[in-house]
Amino acid sequence: MGFELTKEYLDEVFDAIDRKDIVWFEQHLFDLHDADIADLIDELDEQQAAYIYALLDDEQQADVLTELDEDTRENLISNFSSKEIAEQVENLDSDDAADIIGELPQKQIEEVIAHISDDLAAEEIVDLLNYDEDTAGGLMQKEFIQAKLDWPVNRCIVELRRQAEEVEKVYTIYVIDDMNKLVGFLSLKRLLFASPTTKISDLYQDKNIISVKTSDDDEFVARIMEKYDLVSVPVIDLQGKLVGRITIDDVVDVIIEEAEKDLQLASGISEKIESSSSVWRISRARMPWLLIGLLGGILGAQVISGFEGGISKIPALAFFIPLITAMGGNVGVQSSAIVVQSLARGNDQFGSILKKIGKESLVALINGLLLSVIVFGFAYVFDSKTLGLVVSTSLFTVILFAAVFGTLIPLLLDRYKIDPALATGPFITTLNDVLGLFIYLTIGILMYGI
Repeated sequence: MGFELTKEYLDEVFDAIDRKDIVWFEQHLFDLHDADIADLIDELDEQQAAYIYALLDDEQQADVLTELDEDTRENLISNFSSKEIAEQVENLDSDDAADIIGELPQKQIEEVIAHISDDLAAEEIVDLLNYDEDTAGGLMQKEFIQAKLDWPVNRCIVELRRQAEEVEKVYTIYVIDDMNKLVGFLSLKRLLFASPTTKISDLYQDKNIISVKTSDDDEFVARIMEKYDLVSVPVIDLQGKLVGRITIDDVVDVIIEEAEKDLQLASGISEKIESSSSVWRISRARMPWLLIGLLGGILGAQVISGFEGGISKIPALAFFIPLITAMGGNVGVQSSAIVVQSLARGNDQFGSILKKIGKESLVALINGLLLSVIVFGFAYVFDSKTLGLVVSTSLFTVILFAAVFGTLIPLLLDRYKIDPALATGPFITTLNDVLGLFIYLTIGILMYGI
């Protein structure tokens, strides 16, 4: 059973810190998983976090550092010298080290790199820092296991033992040629059962090689690993040379970050924020879409004012305005959400636009008919047959238009390299509100002959 961070445990931690009770921490903290220790430190203030972190050994400090929230890690590292940071990252895989160093100011990055005692490790970190963090090159680590085609099995085993000292988790043995180009994979089982003099070229698998390029987008990497059920994927450069690997833990982080970003976009938040972000940053992230919503409200008011004469003659028309706008927004968001999910999985391209619109229109047709019958009955009882026809016809039309726009807009956004998640938020809702109002009031005026 996993560790649970309870209020009672936190109270015990606070008491142990006040007493400087190192024995208590030896008994109740040091054996916890690194992620659990990080969760605990995230709950502490800066002084308490620094005290507990200092109690950990060097290796555990490095592992915990990668698990901390960004804000907590930033506060903790701010008290370290460049040399101390260098000593911490030397205990990490190259990708984690690059991620932590990359968060520092440029001048401090240079100082930390200069203090790393292992020249090869420093070189690898510098190489990783040159890649965009949202690409395969920015995700990959330099530690991996490789074998050359012309090696006999006995030499390969010796070489793999040497390489494994730097690799925490061994998933796959990559096979390269004399030019360091990836040519296939080697099964550990075949290696162990092979004759010592057998060449790797007789053992490796060269079919269905799945790899990604350093320039590939991180979302593309995630889709590849999901599609082929990979726990790691090799990364090659433009010449086909093996330069690193990406492991499943980093891809899970990408999936979570993208899901959070899409959720925030769908909620009308234009930049990444955390619950601990400043009031100004949260306000700044929300303001653009609130302004769009305000503009939509103003346009909606203008539409209503344009039909003021008709509404004054048939006041009952005003009663169903909230219903029309709400249903249009709901249908639009539902349709766009389905399309955005398909795009996120890489299943839909712009070429399938007609098919997608046709399918969503059919769904809207069925739902629109059912909902229109229900609202007709209500409006008929509430006022008159004419009002029932106006509201039901308008609702049916609005649902059809909302479904088409909800499908079309995310596809268009994706076509022009804009995050389609925008279409599931205030953007589509505001558009459908204004359009729905116009359709409803136009049909009402026409059917009442005003």
